[in-house]
Amino acid sequence: MSAGSSDYAIYRQVVTQLMSGEEQLPSLPAITLEIRRALSDPEVTLSQLNRLISRDPALSAILMKYASSALLRSQVPPKSLLDVLRVLGIAQVDRITMVHSVKSLFTLHSPAHKKLFLEAWERLVLKASCSAFLARLVGHVPADQALLASLLSEVGTLAVLSAFKNAAEIPSAELYYKLCREYSKSLGVIVLKKWAVDDAYIKVIRHAGDWQHQERAEVELVDLINLSLFHAIKQVGRSQDLPPLTELAAYGKLPAPLDFISDTGELSLLVNHRAEIEAIAATLR
Repeated sequence: MSAGSSDYAIYRQVVTQLMSGEEQLPSLPAITLEIRRALSDPEVTLSQLNRLISRDPALSAILMKYASSALLRSQVPPKSLLDVLRVLGIAQVDRITMVHSVKSLFTLHSPAHKKLFLEAWERLVLKASCSAFLARLVGHVPADQALLASLLSEVGTLAVLSAFKNAAEIPSAELYYKLCREYSKSLGVIVLKKWAVDDAYIKVIRHAGDWQHQERAEVELVDLINLSLFHAIKQVGRSQDLPPLTELAAYGKLPAPLDFISDTGELSLLVNHRAEIEAIAATLR
């Protein structure tokens, strides 16, 4: 066995232990669970939610930022958290709470750990922003749902990093990518089941990257994620792993002019609206 394959075998063992429960999987913060329970209570009032969410200043700031973002195009930006709750509504607040939690879940143990996380997070932010932008154009999938589904579809990618606690254990970028290819989907399903999220998000994990997946004629949530994943992979320079855009089942569902393709083999609408997509991405950084 070569040194490279020997190293990979060691990393595989660490990730396998994480999946089997020998290491603790990432858990949602207690405040997130409390907020989500309150959001699911039909009797809860906006004032009660306001008091509860105010206990998490970081989440409060993100909700304020999101409600004033390019994604919503609010004519009058909300001035208080209570205004935000009125603008967004319960369902959106629940999804954005989850988005906030995903980023805050993973403890960074060393500079090398942080570097891998930030590189992965930046790709996820790009993918999620594209998903939200596409959802807004398609119309029948809420943009914030597409954004959350895109992030949750790669919880396993981030969870792979949680298997490595010591600086000396951190894999190289190439080995980390290889581990993600092998384990991120199954690990992501385990984590989302632990968090008791809606089955729609688990379905997205199962079919993310399945370029030929198709159930319905209209554009579905998983189609938006696959189109965005395609473009995120292309942008980080791994286009050798990709088929032509025209071969994606999701692409075949797009009506004109949404299906126009640029000289670089990408959707023209994503190429021509990078500034708007970047404005959405800014809400996740």
